[in-house]
Amino acid sequence: MGERTALNCLIIFCQCVIDVFGARYLKRPNEADTQRLLQMHEEKHDFPGMLGIHDCMHWEWGNCPVAWKGQYTRWSRSDINVLNESPLFNVVLQGNASNVHFTVNETSYTKGYYLTDGIYPEWAAFVKSFTCPEDPNKKKFKERQESARKDIERAFGVLQACWAIVRGPARSYYRNDLRNIMYTCIILHNMIIEDEEVESIN
Repeated sequence: MGERTALNCLIIFCQCVIDVFGARYLKRPNEADTQRLLQMHEEKHDFPGMLGIHDCMHWEWGNCPVAWKGQYTRWSRSDINVLNESPLFNVVLQGNASNVHFTVNETSYTKGYYLTDGIYPEWAAFVKSFTCPEDPNKKKFKERQESARKDIERAFGVLQACWAIVRGPARSYYRNDLRNIMYTCIILHNMIIEDEEVESIN
């Protein structure tokens, strides 16, 4: 099979996987999913109200068109630029986010949060670590926060270990194809996780 034919087959396969399974495996968390996430994070990391960890996986674009090179280098496409283009917080800005009720230090909160590193902006939705804590409580918080953030880094590592196509530089010339390849890898990964959970119950 020729290289062009193989690439066309890959693109068609990815589009089919997204069309058939995307609604189930790429959906936004509903109320039940949110409660399950909150419970899991509180039990595992002892962070009440935590919705997740905000981080980025950098995937080099090997065949980026020359005219776009400056826009897609590691520095110009930093985590902040990715955040600015992400639709993740659109639901919060539109006022449609799920209410999350939790109490910390006798203060009640109604919105969840994400753990991040120091590069992210000072948003109420982000909880950062302390830079050089001296206080024992702050040191303990920093250790816990960094331990929890390592989970998402491991998840990206697992994704790259499973799918060699996202381990090396991306070879497509089109952004839509790259997005579909990444979505397909995430869908297949989530299907494997779900299947393993069912097998462990049985």
